[in-house]
Amino acid sequence: MTGGTPTRRLRLEDVAAEVGLSTASVSMVLRGVPGPSAATRERVLDAARRLGYRPDRAASLLASRRTGLIGVVLEVRSTFHAELAEELLVVADRRGHDVLLGARTRVRDERRAVETLIDSRCEALVLLGTEAPTARLAELGGQVPVVAVGRRLPGAEVDVVRVDDERGTAELVGHLVAAGHRDIVYVDGGRDAIATDRRRGYRAAMRRAGLGDRARVLRGGKGEQDGARAAAELLAGDALPTAVVVFNDHAAVGLLDALVRAGVDVPGDVSVAGYDDSPLSRMAHVDLTTVSQNVAELSAHTLELVAERLDDAGRPAREVVIPPRLVVRGSTAAPR
Repeated sequence: MTGGTPTRRLRLEDVAAEVGLSTASVSMVLRGVPGPSAATRERVLDAARRLGYRPDRAASLLASRRTGLIGVVLEVRSTFHAELAEELLVVADRRGHDVLLGARTRVRDERRAVETLIDSRCEALVLLGTEAPTARLAELGGQVPVVAVGRRLPGAEVDVVRVDDERGTAELVGHLVAAGHRDIVYVDGGRDAIATDRRRGYRAAMRRAGLGDRARVLRGGKGEQDGARAAAELLAGDALPTAVVVFNDHAAVGLLDALVRAGVDVPGDVSVAGYDDSPLSRMAHVDLTTVSQNVAELSAHTLELVAERLDDAGRPAREVVIPPRLVVRGSTAAPR
């Protein structure tokens, strides 16, 4: 700052004057466009570094009639969604995009969140754990590029990035069976596609272990209160199972807390496992065995698909399936 006047922002013309080239040539080098020689590129890049030139991204986007905005719709109460959204912000920033968040709440559904993001001129939408009908998603995909994260969507004609949920729940059951458990109950997550895949994985793993006739699915849900309600049902029965697999970490924590408050030793009397490897599961007093969905990999693949779709709107829809990773912690052990 000189004499109280802010220093003028360096412009493309300043770099061009420094190297004695046209602004068009300098722009081609800074955008990585083929044409200028290697020597010219070196001169321009060296001058830009020396002068401290930073491209005016807003002006560039305005000139190209693009906003660079990606809308992300998430469930506001989900700690897993919050962690995933944070990683998407980091990866998007590295790729030169900005992210706008649209929250789903008890009084604000996904449709309304999507409309707000589209009105804000988002170029693409990322839907975390969407429960919208496939026809609605196909319609939405005709307006803007859409990537659905976490849910299997056969025939929806939008890009999908998800973890193999069926395999993830099966790995939890396999872990418990290997530890010696035979009486393993599953607390369900509802009727949507993600819950269906996880429930299917539980039943299939129980059959493979020769325990199909002992499979038992309790009504549950996605929140801690749903897990607590399932715990009350178990406590009201004649005998507790030796292990419980729960749809997600939130419900698992609710179930675990209710069992401990009732005097049940976890994992001594009952082992408890969740799903998502959310920050909640990693807390020292929770120490929950769970399944990791690999947030970094989900985010990287999601924004790669967004970039592909922005460059080639007509390409066929793609599905990226990431293998789950079992995370064993202190909430599971061999049965007594």
